[in-house]
Amino acid sequence: MSIPFISAEEAASIIQNGDNLGFSGFTASGTPKVVTVALAERAKELHAKGEPFKVNLYTGASTNDHVDGELARAEAVGVRTPYQGHPDARKLANAQKMNYFDTHLSHISQDLRYGFYGDIDVAVIEATEMSPSGEIILGAGMGMTPTIAQMAKKIIIEYSSYYRTSFRGFHDNYVLADPPHRREIPIYKPNDRIGSTVLKIDPKKIIGVVPSNASESIKPFTAPDEVTQKIGDNVCKFLAEQLRLGKIPKEFLPVQSGVGNVANAVLYGLGENPEIPEFVMYTEVIQDAVMDLMKQGKCKFASTCALTFSDGAMLDFMDNIDFFRDKILMRPGEISNHPEVVRRLGLIAMNTALEADIFGNVNSTHVLGSKMMNGIGGSADFSRNAYLSIFSCPSIQKEGKISTIVPMVSHVDHSEHSVKILVTEQGVADLRGKDPRQRAECIIENCVHPLYKELMWDYLKLAKGIGHTPHTLKAAFALHQALQETGDMLQADFAKYV
Repeated sequence: MSIPFISAEEAASIIQNGDNLGFSGFTASGTPKVVTVALAERAKELHAKGEPFKVNLYTGASTNDHVDGELARAEAVGVRTPYQGHPDARKLANAQKMNYFDTHLSHISQDLRYGFYGDIDVAVIEATEMSPSGEIILGAGMGMTPTIAQMAKKIIIEYSSYYRTSFRGFHDNYVLADPPHRREIPIYKPNDRIGSTVLKIDPKKIIGVVPSNASESIKPFTAPDEVTQKIGDNVCKFLAEQLRLGKIPKEFLPVQSGVGNVANAVLYGLGENPEIPEFVMYTEVIQDAVMDLMKQGKCKFASTCALTFSDGAMLDFMDNIDFFRDKILMRPGEISNHPEVVRRLGLIAMNTALEADIFGNVNSTHVLGSKMMNGIGGSADFSRNAYLSIFSCPSIQKEGKISTIVPMVSHVDHSEHSVKILVTEQGVADLRGKDPRQRAECIIENCVHPLYKELMWDYLKLAKGIGHTPHTLKAAFALHQALQETGDMLQADFAKYV
């Protein structure tokens, strides 16, 4: 059948107030880039006339300014999940002008298929190639695209000419059967392919194709500073020690790494450390650092959900795409993050924390317990099920006015049961086999900044002889209260709680 080309404005006009929208991609990679901009303009025009217009937005993960930014500024988002990373979307969520609910990235596809959130009225999917029969080659990110393509009543294709070379062969399109018909996921090595290189869509559901030539608009991460470099060094030294002790197999294990400057520093550290052997990755995102490590021969293969490369690195990737064809496989987030596979492969999971407490609980999402930053993402998918779960963060922020290690986290995303190793630039706390007091002593000694060590020991003394986990509830948030009242956690005084 013939599928018509339409403008972004025509595509946007098809979407109605209250529609549930599913978007392709994962992070900025593979997301729509022109239909969403036109949709934001339509929302502004309708709002100017006094007419309501909001849509409910379901994505694989965060997006970019073309999606979350444009639609947030137009105040055109009703419901948003599972993850957002744009400051304008964050403002809406924290102002309660957008109904944002956080959830694990491995869950969103199946929750949609289970019908928890209603139908998908319209899906907007970026493609780099397509046939009249509805066979699609996706771009640099998968997210939950196979599921929304299956569920959507209507589909709009953004046909991207930005990708100047074929991405054919990089994707592994696969959708799980739902209970009671679900079987095991047959991935036993990171490079096991289980699905199709093409996404097959019913062409009758495709209402139009919109041309696009927009890039992902991903900026490169800043070079590691002294603190992030030290964190990376500490993680790598710890892993090398575990290898020497035989606590990590000599062949090493697949690596998962989160996103950001600390994650990049850790990956580069793995590449530079001569004691770390060549390794493979089973992760949700690969960044510029992984490209570099592949060129060096240190990273041999990466299974991922998205190529979250800066625009410059993406051009480099496309120029050398044949080199990477046997080294990268992109899967849906439901598969890249699936606990079954994470547990089977025995991953070394490395993620970052906003704050951690002295007992090993981690807050990944909320500033001072109430203001959403981005979301939990896939960190729990990996950390809860990993062979080794590592969380890292700088020990202080704001020139020492904030300690990222506190008596009690203001919000819990990862409990003490999921956090095996905590790392700051100060050192490494191995929490395995330790009771709560022992964990507290280990974290204070190894991870807390010298500015705050005395305060942390003072807190622990308050709770001497109190229960299994030595908390003093009236003093547990003294550092957070001091920050709110004075702007400086160092002003906390545990003497008044004696």
